[in-house]
Amino acid sequence: GCNVVTKWQKLQLFYQDILENGDKRTDSWLLVYSPVPITCIFLCYLIIIWVGPKLMANRQPVNLKPVLIVYNFAMVCLSAYMFYEFTASAWLARYSLLCQPVDYSNHPLALRMARVCWWFFFSKVIELSDTIFFILRKKNSQLTFLHIYHHATMIFNWWAGVKYVAGGQSFLIGLINSLVHIVMYLYYGLAALGPHMNKYLWWKRYLTSLQLLQFFIVTMHTTCNLFADCDFPDSMNTVVLTYSLSLIILFSNFYYQSYLTKKTKSI
Repeated sequence: GCNVVTKWQKLQLFYQDILENGDKRTDSWLLVYSPVPITCIFLCYLIIIWVGPKLMANRQPVNLKPVLIVYNFAMVCLSAYMFYEFTASAWLARYSLLCQPVDYSNHPLALRMARVCWWFFFSKVIELSDTIFFILRKKNSQLTFLHIYHHATMIFNWWAGVKYVAGGQSFLIGLINSLVHIVMYLYYGLAALGPHMNKYLWWKRYLTSLQLLQFFIVTMHTTCNLFADCDFPDSMNTVVLTYSLSLIILFSNFYYQSYLTKKTKSI
């Protein structure tokens, strides 16, 4: 009994540490203070993935063309806004690409960077809609491990980012990913307009290459910072490095299966 109580007390202390050791500036922001809300969103996401296809099995695909057009081009605008804010905040604050600690002050530029980090985190919550749209349209082949893994883990990664390191060298991840997502959601938005746009969408392969390139850049940047004398948490660098490597493996496999295998078969 005492052993169980001790473990429960340790769990409570661990949870209190999670709550209290974060960036005080972001504590009051939506979904940030506690990991419970984002965990609930994650569990609902998994339930939807499990139940959704079963509910749609005997139903016709839902026509979401107007929704997809608005959604994708809205995401282009949000991604462009975040790219601008990351760039402007870093430039004005004279960020270093080699080593940039987090500025935890209430200086306007520090808060501006923290806010765009929050928007980037929240955009990852919004992007869970991608999966729901696939289910409603009965595009179950799109529900790959890569898709689900990437969407489900990014919300936790960036929750931790905003909770503990809202700024600093993590800005580069948000900046590059926002740029990639401008291109990606532009592609999806054009595709949503209808089949007549297909002749203009020959560049999907290059979009995947761009996605892979971002992970290589992040991996190299994080590796350098991990071994440099930089006042940025090594724990965060380790998580980012491990995650980037996992995405390089998964996206490389996707690239191989989607483009190189098909090319070999056609030859």
